[in-house]
Amino acid sequence: MSMRKKPVQHTHRPTTGAASRIYSRENVGRYAERARQRRRGRVIRRGLLIGVLGVLLVGVVTAGAWVTSLMSRLNDGEVITSDLLATLTDSDVTREPFYMLLLGTDGRPGEETYRTDSIILARVDPTDKEVTLISIPRDTAYVYQGSTVKINAVFSYGGSDDMVQAVNDLCGVQISEYAEINFDGLKALVDAVGGIDIYVPEGDGVDDSEAGPVVIEPGQQHMDGEAALTFCRARHQFADGDYTRMRHQRMVLGALAEKILNNLDVTTVPALMNQLADMVKTSLNVTDIVSLINAMHGMDVDNMYSANLPSWAGEDTYINGQSFVFVDETALAEMMARVDAGEDPQGPQTMGTTGEGGGTVGDLYENSNEDWIYGTATTGSTDESSTEGSEGDSSTVQ
Repeated sequence: MSMRKKPVQHTHRPTTGAASRIYSRENVGRYAERARQRRRGRVIRRGLLIGVLGVLLVGVVTAGAWVTSLMSRLNDGEVITSDLLATLTDSDVTREPFYMLLLGTDGRPGEETYRTDSIILARVDPTDKEVTLISIPRDTAYVYQGSTVKINAVFSYGGSDDMVQAVNDLCGVQISEYAEINFDGLKALVDAVGGIDIYVPEGDGVDDSEAGPVVIEPGQQHMDGEAALTFCRARHQFADGDYTRMRHQRMVLGALAEKILNNLDVTTVPALMNQLADMVKTSLNVTDIVSLINAMHGMDVDNMYSANLPSWAGEDTYINGQSFVFVDETALAEMMARVDAGEDPQGPQTMGTTGEGGGTVGDLYENSNEDWIYGTATTGSTDESSTEGSEGDSSTVQ
């Protein structure tokens, strides 16, 4: 018996309404449009991603160009020469104490020869947040290439590298970093940080047209750049002349340090760095400057140690009719040994070879030029009268 197979019945599933709407002949145009929209969406998303990556890339390149611009201005090759860099000693300025030479000059744009009006040797200890400022009288006698000259003349004759070597020889140190700022730069820097606050002791007010156009009264003062520069340059009206001027310069440095390290809006740092690059020439790179500011943040600026070289000037310090400042080499060596150890220099704040009471930047705000001259100054180190020199040491230095 033959058996016949039952015919296979095919079940036809009904198409959904959505599918029939998309794929029906009547909607081919709509389908094509939807496909174009999907492709356009992918293109837009890919374009946005490329755009974002492009912005980030431009930001990195721009930041790199900005840092390069800062470096080229801060490390100006006409000032920070290869000879200077060869003279400086290597050190890790963010992890160990180092010496830095700070020069204030009377240079103007376009001038090839100019003088140093301010010479300060700074010891900076970033780990303990300590700074020592030692002023060197610009008329200090120094033997340069066989002739006795005023030490600021070394800069004019031999440039920054010879100046660093002269201070190395004089103070028995190895300087690692260098910074130079001119008069206009100091004014601009003080203005860039919004001015500085200084307490001017009674008797240290300034009214000296040769120093500048600003009259500075005793008491608490907020100084702009012009006032700060006038305060730094004044000497004629004070009995110890250059020594008062050097104290005022250390006071201004202290006030600047207080503003930059402890009272500066961090959001203004990039703008400040940009302005700084046009005002200061230094061997420090941008990374080291930012790292140092960060490391020294919170430092007690009033406790920065302050002194000048043990020295004197008088009838016995003339050479060939020219007045010099002579240094007491024994007292200087003893003082620098204390400085090198990170201790109070116990050096003089005016003319003389001793300064048993020591002194800080904060002490400079509390004592007038006459206090320092006549030995009536009181300091935080001893809270007693300090002896700032021997009889006759208050001769005016012009």
